[in-house]
Amino acid sequence: MESTRQQKVSRLLQKDLSSIFQSEVQNLFGHVMITVTKVHVTKDLSIAKVYLSLFGTNDKATLIKNIKVHGGEIRYKLGKRIGKQVRAIPELQFFEDDSLDYIEHIENLLED
Repeated sequence: MESTRQQKVSRLLQKDLSSIFQSEVQNLFGHVMITVTKVHVTKDLSIAKVYLSLFGTNDKATLIKNIKVHGGEIRYKLGKRIGKQVRAIPELQFFEDDSLDYIEHIENLLED
């Protein structure tokens, strides 16, 4: 169970990371739509697991690797935005959120 502080930091990170992916790092990843679906923060607020939905690409694994390569730059931009609100900027770990693909797969199975 997440504490209230963890939930607040998670929402803050999700909002600001979404804005960063939408506006500031669009040139790094091309014309791909990246949506931050969930953010889970550890109890000590040092690590944030960021789940991303990726649209407009067929090679999602390569895109996730590319995002991880540029993780330091994304964390820097995040630090510029929320540096006054948190004591330390958490380390970002990026994962693909495949829940939409799973839902689509289940719907296809139910139709057959």
